[in-house]
Amino acid sequence: MLRPLNGTFPIDKIIAGVHSIPITNDGSIVMVWDKNEKALTTVGGRIEANEDIDTALNRETIEEAGLILESMRVSIAVWYWENTDTYTVFVMARVKDYVIMPEGFETTGRVTMNFETARQIISKIEGDGLRLELLEMAESVYEQLFQS
Repeated sequence: MLRPLNGTFPIDKIIAGVHSIPITNDGSIVMVWDKNEKALTTVGGRIEANEDIDTALNRETIEEAGLILESMRVSIAVWYWENTDTYTVFVMARVKDYVIMPEGFETTGRVTMNFETARQIISKIEGDGLRLELLEMAESVYEQLFQS
């Protein structure tokens, strides 16, 4: 189940994964195409041993999207995985820089678009669900904290 966060991280269970919705200077969002899932998805993945949330997010955004994020990150939502009794957290942050995306990972590259385009693409591909709900939360946070 997806639930909103208000800028804090949950502390009652282990956070095993971290994903982001990067924001560009013009207010667009960045997602990635997952070649295995055949889906447009958020940037992120599992937190590896000896990584904190920020280190894992930095690694994942370079591996999957070729992005460097600014240090200000806002936690917006959490997904509970009942089978592992862990969380995946979702954060928003501005894109600081673009770097060469390494090869050999599960994504084929970044896709930059506005919130409405993302909603339409995701709705067409997979219908209602987690990603659309997450986009609604992200757009609300964007309007409150990131919009100039």
